Amino acid sequence: MNNLRSAVYLLYFCKPKISFPSLLPLLSQTVRHNSNRATVAKVGRKIHTRLYPTMMVLPDGSTINIRYKEPRKIITLPLDLNSLSEEERRARLVKRKPKMEVKVEEEIEDDFDASRYIQPRRQR
Repeated sequence: MNNLRSAVYLLYFCKPKISFPSLLPLLSQTVRHNSNRATVAKVGRKIHTRLYPTMMVLPDGSTINIRYKEPRKIITLPLDLNSLSEEERRARLVKRKPKMEVKVEEEIEDDFDASRYIQPRRQR
């Protein structure tokens, strides 16, 4: 892919006197991106051109509004568990564990009698 890019770069910027008919379709193709592209997939930018307002939550729970390079709503800084007391550390570790859902199955009483609803047919 890099070889193709370097060939296109040379053809476009260096203006060689020799023409390459096999590479001319690559130069004439245009890629037209529109706003629908961002809805289908993530826009793969390594560097965003602007800074976005973001809320940063510090380990003590206080918040700061900052400008961040990626569009994020909130950033939470990690808490140092070594600085907590033993009781707080246990409470934090219990919160991290997945909760077990309690499923309550109700027993349905089945006293349905179909013969009560079937009316006898008269013989003709």
